[in-house]
Amino acid sequence: MRKSRFSEEQIIGILKEHQAGMGAKELCRKHGISDGTFYKWRSKYGGMEVSEAKRLKALEVENAKLKKMLAEQMLDVATLKEMPGKKLLKPGARRKAVDWAMTEKSYNQRRACALAGIDPRVYRRGSTRPADTELRERLKELSSERRRFGYRRLHLLLGREGWKVNWKKLYRIYREEGLTVRKRGGRKRAIGTRAPMAIPQGPNQRWSLDFVSDSLSDGRRFRVLCVIDDFSRECLATVVDTSLSGQRVGRELDNIARVRGYPCMVVSDNGTELTSNAILRWQEDRKVEWHYIAPGKPMQNGFVESFNGRLRDDYNHHRPHMSLDGLTPWEYHQRSIVDQKLNRAN
Repeated sequence: MRKSRFSEEQIIGILKEHQAGMGAKELCRKHGISDGTFYKWRSKYGGMEVSEAKRLKALEVENAKLKKMLAEQMLDVATLKEMPGKKLLKPGARRKAVDWAMTEKSYNQRRACALAGIDPRVYRRGSTRPADTELRERLKELSSERRRFGYRRLHLLLGREGWKVNWKKLYRIYREEGLTVRKRGGRKRAIGTRAPMAIPQGPNQRWSLDFVSDSLSDGRRFRVLCVIDDFSRECLATVVDTSLSGQRVGRELDNIARVRGYPCMVVSDNGTELTSNAILRWQEDRKVEWHYIAPGKPMQNGFVESFNGRLRDDYNHHRPHMSLDGLTPWEYHQRSIVDQKLNRAN
């Protein structure tokens, strides 16, 4: 709005001349104002003193400031709702929010930074980190090939390929590229203390077995018998069929034993196939100890339960284990055979 060339004191002085008897037209010609301006002044300042006019002007200025602040606040609320990203927790996300507010909503830099919660100096400071383009591309390729591998196993695979990168840096890039493995839903945990499971010290000391079930596209159910050597975490067999009885389980264990030899112990749950008379006869005839876990405690058979969740990960030859010094089950088994030969030679 264009500023008036008359102050409040001058306007009230002109109105008092009119009150003293000077006509409106004569007064307008004298001061060079229009009739509309005179009557507007009279409706606004008529009967006022100078001090009252100043207070009215101050109130108008304050009211204009409050209206502007309210309009800006309402605009900020609407901008925050439209702003990309659910939570602005990191400087990178806040910088993107500032860029968006300046581009899309015509905010100035200072106001956009205040809205995103970042200091303007932090916003203007550029990153000195290298782009690591080749590493990012290779990491994405490996994660697409091994969808169930986390950053630790991907770090091992990159190390085998000759990449020298700190695991903390790899984890940062892993998170920035959005490669986090989706976690399965949690399950209820048993309350109380658990005795830790003893780890075998050599191959064939203990096998673990369990069933996995699924359905075909036509709705027919099938089951998979998984057998694991607890020492090397190696999958000894995955037997797939629509029906797996106790006798069939015994035959498959015999097939494995022809190559590997019989174990000292087998661990399983209390399924009907595994508590059948056929399995009882099998363990008596082969002199193999059979241990049944407590009902409702699958973690007492944790090795095979862990394998069940990673059944499709090309387990034996390509999936490194943290508990096996970063080796795959097949590599760990081969190393144990070499160690045994060296010990015998000595």
